[in-house]
Amino acid sequence: MINAELFIAFRYFFSRKKLNFITIISYLSFGGITIGVAALIIVMSVYNGFSGLVSSFLISLDPHIRVEAVSPKGAEQIPAIYDTLTATLPGAHITRYASGKVLIFSGRRYQIFEIMGVERHALNSVYGIQQYMVAGEKPAPNDDGTGVIGGYALMDWFDVLPGDTVTAVSPRGLESAYLKGGLPLSAKLHFVGAFKSGNNSYDAGTIFCDLPVAQMLMEYGDNFQGYEIRLNSLDEAIPLAEVLQEKFNKEDISVNTWYDLHKQLFTVMKIERMAAMVILSLIVAVAVFNILASLAMSVIEKKRDIGILQAMGMHPSRVKKVFVYQGIIAGVIGTLLGFAIGLLVYWLQITYKIYPLDPTRFKIDAMPMQIEWLDFVVTGFIAVGLSILASLIPAKRAASINALDAIRWE
Repeated sequence: MINAELFIAFRYFFSRKKLNFITIISYLSFGGITIGVAALIIVMSVYNGFSGLVSSFLISLDPHIRVEAVSPKGAEQIPAIYDTLTATLPGAHITRYASGKVLIFSGRRYQIFEIMGVERHALNSVYGIQQYMVAGEKPAPNDDGTGVIGGYALMDWFDVLPGDTVTAVSPRGLESAYLKGGLPLSAKLHFVGAFKSGNNSYDAGTIFCDLPVAQMLMEYGDNFQGYEIRLNSLDEAIPLAEVLQEKFNKEDISVNTWYDLHKQLFTVMKIERMAAMVILSLIVAVAVFNILASLAMSVIEKKRDIGILQAMGMHPSRVKKVFVYQGIIAGVIGTLLGFAIGLLVYWLQITYKIYPLDPTRFKIDAMPMQIEWLDFVVTGFIAVGLSILASLIPAKRAASINALDAIRWE
């Protein structure tokens, strides 16, 4: 059953007999909260959409966890920690890897690429390369161990097709080869397939090959740099990486997650998101000031009513609640309408792509949006919380009105 204070607050808020300045200010404050909340939800959804899109592209071929040697002592220890990894990460897919820069030749064209030597089973189990293949029948190198899979840029730049051969020249030993008149380390590689993951660092500059090929080109011998790991769930990466790092000396063995590999980018995205939320919250703050002004004028307008209520026995604390409830009503209804507008815009964009993008220039054909319910909670808390705070000063003033004076002079 609705209490008397809330009933009176609803009557004051909705029962406007005539359109006056106070009514206009009240509607403006109510509309301001609606627009501010809707803007926050829409912009945060766009940020979430782009953030999720960027993350999916970056993590497409990145490992969830990378364990690598960062010192000569760590390089000696790295082969022995495999058992620790399998014991700590049951069910995870793990591969040894060795990588480095090589110069790729084909005809008169050449380009520097990152060569990534991994165990053959890892191409699907760790990197999921099969889902990104755009050319070639096999997602793994051929039987003689010299087959490679490259980003589609390799196929485009060198004008090669699956089955063609390219030459990889290693920078290792170049100085010695030049001084002694010998030839640098090189290998004939069979191009067997191309992938397109959406991550430019892979698509435009990475070649996957068998681990022994990379070890030979980088002069690793039987050694390797470390391990790349894919877990059953991406969310497990950070806590499990912390557990692993506690088992190893940071100065020798480094443990990084997918987040650490792109930490600067994710940090910038997070700062931009927070800045956008703060700036757009100012719209709500301006609307809240209007609530304060409209309630303050409403107290003056309703001074006689307040005096009558007090004369009938209503305690000043209950009078105070009437105007606090008015602020809450404005904040809650404005917030809910803002949520509805935000969800409507989200539905229209997802369903009808009302803001399209040129797919020839971008990787997507429409502006991405993604709803996160935490944004609704935070936005609602900001809008309703500020509305309550704005109503406290007018409510306190209403409670301090003397009933006798109010009735006598009004």
